[in-house]
Amino acid sequence: MKKYGFLGAGAVAVTGLLAPPLVADDMAALPDTVVQASALASRAGDLSSATTVLQGEDLTRRRSATLGDTLAGLPGIHSSGFGPGVGRPVIRGLEGSRVRVLSDGTDVLDASTSSPDHAITGEMQLLERIEVIKGPATLMYGGGAIGGVVNLIDRRVPTYVPERGIETDLELRGNTVADERAGALGVTAGAGQFALRLEGSRLDADPYDIPGSPSQQAGAFNESDSAGLGLSWIGDRGYLGLAYSEQNREYGLLAHEHADCHTHGPVWHCGGHGHDHGHDHDHGDHDAAYIDMRQQRWDLRGEYRQPFAGFERARLRVAHTDYRHREIEGSEVGTRFENQGSEGRLELTHNPIGGWRGVVGGQTSRRDFSALGEEAYVPATLTANHALFLVEELERGDWRYEWGLRHEWQNIDVKRSGRDASHRGTSVSAGVTWRLVRDHALFASLSRSQRLPTAEELYAMGPHAATRTVELGNADLGEETGYNLELGLRKLSGRLTYRLSAYRNQVDDFIFAADAGYDPGGDYRVVEYQQADAVLQGLEGSLGIQATERLRVTLFGDTVRGKLRDGGGNLPRIPADRYGLRLEQQLTGQLDAQLEGYRVRRQSDTAAYETDTGAYTMLMAGLSYQGFSQSGVHYLLYARADNLLDDKARQHTSFIKDEVLLPGRNLTVGVRLGF
Repeated sequence: MKKYGFLGAGAVAVTGLLAPPLVADDMAALPDTVVQASALASRAGDLSSATTVLQGEDLTRRRSATLGDTLAGLPGIHSSGFGPGVGRPVIRGLEGSRVRVLSDGTDVLDASTSSPDHAITGEMQLLERIEVIKGPATLMYGGGAIGGVVNLIDRRVPTYVPERGIETDLELRGNTVADERAGALGVTAGAGQFALRLEGSRLDADPYDIPGSPSQQAGAFNESDSAGLGLSWIGDRGYLGLAYSEQNREYGLLAHEHADCHTHGPVWHCGGHGHDHGHDHDHGDHDAAYIDMRQQRWDLRGEYRQPFAGFERARLRVAHTDYRHREIEGSEVGTRFENQGSEGRLELTHNPIGGWRGVVGGQTSRRDFSALGEEAYVPATLTANHALFLVEELERGDWRYEWGLRHEWQNIDVKRSGRDASHRGTSVSAGVTWRLVRDHALFASLSRSQRLPTAEELYAMGPHAATRTVELGNADLGEETGYNLELGLRKLSGRLTYRLSAYRNQVDDFIFAADAGYDPGGDYRVVEYQQADAVLQGLEGSLGIQATERLRVTLFGDTVRGKLRDGGGNLPRIPADRYGLRLEQQLTGQLDAQLEGYRVRRQSDTAAYETDTGAYTMLMAGLSYQGFSQSGVHYLLYARADNLLDDKARQHTSFIKDEVLLPGRNLTVGVRLGF
């Protein structure tokens, strides 16, 4: 059975079902791990920005229903937290449109950046790999990704023909805190130069238990199912494949509160709402509204070596989605959101010129977004974005240099009313990595990136029940420009490994929702999108020690501060400081044990009208057993206990932290098979 397919010249990445656990922040042998989201499929140890790769057994053990919850706990990464169905990643204090989530190189093309209660549509149960790149290395995917890029690698488009003609992977898991039942099945079959992929998944979870009284987070249910079909032609020099996938999801909208809002001149007033928020659902009685979502997606992916003279690789990615969801209260549909999105990108890797090896490419995207109903606070818009980019690298002895340039054009057409908008942005980055002694590397990077304002920031006008705000857009907003400096030191192999990073991100004309300074009533706030200079700076890192042949000890932590300059106060929802300890003990050749605890400190550096969040401690323990049966089946059995102290915990990154607790004590058990 092949463990890797066609990844381009010189690229080797472990992608087997039960590959060794890999987390690029603290595990050994990672300098050779290829990061596919990097411009030149570079090794993790060579990049001049902080990078995390999550795959294999470690991904299986950490996997949760949402992307944010799966990544939360890794240095510099938190979850925004909007109930069990959402969970968007927060990277170095930034989220939403400032964090780009990709599906194997193209945008997920959903509505997750338009509101914090909208879920990311990546199907977690079917992923085989997650890559996170922070800082300047994200330039290739857009100036808007000033927080970071999360690349979700799936097997939807086959890249190899199974040696035995067919291979199957199956995973089943469940937990006690929400009576969760989840499963995923994938089959890859092929012969000659063709391969076929069939896959599907299902998840059902009831409202989860919380510490104290009440003992359950009402409305916090989560259901999803997905299916996919892919077909590829695979040759000696590359592949070309097409896949169709569909995902359906239904999840509770926690702390969702409507109000009758209207204006008297420029001043808004909000009062109680007449809706009955209760509704009958299979999971019991819920006071919260819920979202019924469906996305259909097409993916065309291909790579080819030596396509023509002067170039060593061509890489093509095209995606189209038809996304829609309904926000339902009782038997009434409050608002309908629709988003038809398309994106295409072509990358050409040229042969070395004077020692410089690089990628030149172009990207184009189209987003047709509309909202109809009582929460249609954003008008229907058509956003077109086009970009050209160039990334180059040079290796000279112990030094590696890289630089990149990107320019993009964006036009937003407002349907029926409003003023159209056009913006331009230029981003540039440079980085250097110095292998000062064996296995040790010092890296630094500097970038200037521009993020173009979104349709929501430009044109919002009205109440937004998810955040209990009246949002007022500003059609005069311009580009925000970020200057990011990062310095780091890493050692990714040997008995002692570490990765330390310090960064400063100064953002001129930072776009934020400023409080209007008056109370409209109805537990709502009025916010106006404005621009001011801001600074985010922080530290993150991990230190791993192979204490004995069987015991590994890892220390990790992160801190970030975000402020408006010139005395403008703190930025909202900045994660609290966090530090922790992880123990990994090999009990036998096949049985491993894990124990992890971390402390999240009190967050009192708050923005105006934002409440403090108390400190809490999380303690987790796990066991995993893997091996091979006589019939050739790979298997992994695992159990994980979370929040063993049953501590009351609230995420400061969440809009609804004052009403919603994190899940209480929980046991998850699962099995993963490959044959």
